Amino acid sequence: MTRSSDPTASPFPRATGRDQGYDPKAVDAFLARARESFEQDAAVPEVTAAGVRAIAFPLVRRGYRTEAVDAALARVEDAFAARERERALSAVGTGEWIDRTRARAQEILDRLTREPRHRFDRVRGLGYGYRIDEVDLVADKIAAYLASGTPVTVEQVRTVAFRMQRRGYREAQVDAVLDAVVDVMLAVG
Repeated sequence: MTRSSDPTASPFPRATGRDQGYDPKAVDAFLARARESFEQDAAVPEVTAAGVRAIAFPLVRRGYRTEAVDAALARVEDAFAARERERALSAVGTGEWIDRTRARAQEILDRLTREPRHRFDRVRGLGYGYRIDEVDLVADKIAAYLASGTPVTVEQVRTVAFRMQRRGYREAQVDAVLDAVVDVMLAVG
């Protein structure tokens, strides 16, 4: 990310009116830490691709517009993932890397090809979870990608959103599988 020579210039557009955006101080601090971690090129970096994907920022008035920050974070995640892939390839070799990635993809495929409405655990009682029909639709698309290469982009998986329903799928479980899909997609470049 390039910075303006004006130290007061904002690296991202700001939310306007009543809209909220990400807390600029939190975003700036994380991006500075990520840049430092990437530039240090340590064997065990402080920030990883998965860490970039998992970061969450508080929402504040006049904060950074979320879509601009999310797009920048996707690029940062891609850069970390590419470096992690290169390191793994040099450490274990191409064949081992492919075997590991293929095994992970197969685990995901096995989960996503379960009987519809039974692919993930459900929230109990009166609790809310992700809409089952929406998750199953996305699961079918990802399964087709993994099984036969039907086009799906990393960005589509990163930005998928589901409505809520009573006794829906458990959010944490669905999110973990989606994170694993992103990891596999980034692993194959």
